[in-house]
Amino acid sequence: MSDRQERQIRVASIQMGMDDEGKDSNIRRAAALIDGVDGADLILLPEIWNVGYFAFDDYGAQSESLSGPTVSMLREKAAAKGCYLFGGSIVEEDGGAYYNTSVIIDRQGEVIGTYRKIHLFGYQSEEARLLKRGEAPTVVDTELGKFGLSTCYDLRFPELYRRMAVAGAEVFLVASAWPYPRLEAWQLLNRVRALENQVYLVSSNCTGSNRGKGFVGHSTVADPWGTPLAAAGDGECVVRAELDLALIPKVRTTFSAFNDRVLID
Repeated sequence: MSDRQERQIRVASIQMGMDDEGKDSNIRRAAALIDGVDGADLILLPEIWNVGYFAFDDYGAQSESLSGPTVSMLREKAAAKGCYLFGGSIVEEDGGAYYNTSVIIDRQGEVIGTYRKIHLFGYQSEEARLLKRGEAPTVVDTELGKFGLSTCYDLRFPELYRRMAVAGAEVFLVASAWPYPRLEAWQLLNRVRALENQVYLVSSNCTGSNRGKGFVGHSTVADPWGTPLAAAGDGECVVRAELDLALIPKVRTTFSAFNDRVLID
């Protein structure tokens, strides 16, 4: 843990649009957006931004390992910027199976945590048919604090976030490709996952459209009271906020809902 007494983290969530010109184009786009962010301790990207979430017919051909071009670019950028980078997710190929996999990278450009999406989406989506689900939550302990990793549809399953909170997560990181028209659900779930666990939540959602289907945008930073500290609109942008992790124990002492939880059989 950092020796900074205030335990503050400067976060920058990139709400990224993508084009249908292919993965190489989107990798260049993401690299340029990261280059434009200065002064952040942690940068976030959204879900399957390199291929496009709705490009299901390209999942197999455009999948890659964690040593492939997407993660290699992210590692290079994290080291160059001297910051942590939650690189959103990619379609990862491993042993002939495909996963929706997120990575978190440290200041030296090393991958220090991965998360394979547990809750795969099947409603008007091919994700659940094409991909294999992950099996375990991921909480990563860093000098900044403890981060719990999650992806999009996971937001609808509170037990995942409670398990990460019990494991010590102080900030939930969410990579997402949340589509229209479910904007109200997106905004509500971002806030309530933070509120019910009395931690911070930072999300990075896609914007624009992919294969003719639109995303809601509205990437969000919510505090342990469930109050938005910052939020985007519909367009491509960077959402910035400063998190004070010292607030978490204060909130839990002031209003002890998390500490009052009871395990019910």
